[in-house]
Amino acid sequence: MALTDPSEANAKEGGLRLGIFGGTFDPIHIGHLIVAEEARAYLHLNRVIFVPARVSPFKLQGTAFSPEDRFHMVELAIQDNPYFAASRVDIDRQGPSFTVDTLRAMHRQYGPQAQLFFIMGADSLQGMGAWRAPEEIIRLAQLIAISRPGFRIDMHTLEQKIPGISQVTHIIDTLQLGISSTNIRNRLRQGLPIKYQVPAPVEAYIYSHNLVKELGQLEHG
Repeated sequence: MALTDPSEANAKEGGLRLGIFGGTFDPIHIGHLIVAEEARAYLHLNRVIFVPARVSPFKLQGTAFSPEDRFHMVELAIQDNPYFAASRVDIDRQGPSFTVDTLRAMHRQYGPQAQLFFIMGADSLQGMGAWRAPEEIIRLAQLIAISRPGFRIDMHTLEQKIPGISQVTHIIDTLQLGISSTNIRNRLRQGLPIKYQVPAPVEAYIYSHNLVKELGQLEHG
């Protein structure tokens, strides 16, 4: 179901509507914040919870920045938005951070009355067939997919792989930014500015904690 205006998403009475935004956030950037705010507005979410992964199942080689640094940068990035929060549920859990485990933990924390909405990019949605327990994921949460430039979601093929996914998926086709964490890390390695691409406190954290040097060591390690 594509959403083009917030009025198209009618908030249901009763129950907490929580957006769960997982990812490595390596580092978090303004694109992440815009995605979260778009999801919050269009689906009338009470709160969006950022859940940095300790280890992404798709990035088992690790991340450029440590779990603690990534979590602190998320906290800094969202500190001025009362509708945003950060959770350590994945950071504090050993092993790969599987989405189904994250959603189970959120249901235990917030109870059965909470409605969960898992936020992801369109490319992530298209690859959900390879995720752990996708059938359980769509029982635990509705999905919010943010469209990306030049990417088309093939819901027909996805429905064949995961029956019922079409009924719980909201596609938001609004702002489209090409900013990525990979590009930001590359700019840092090249000595290029990242100002305005990440929140100012995140930029300050990266430089004050000498994280650019860590990127260089990772590159040559």
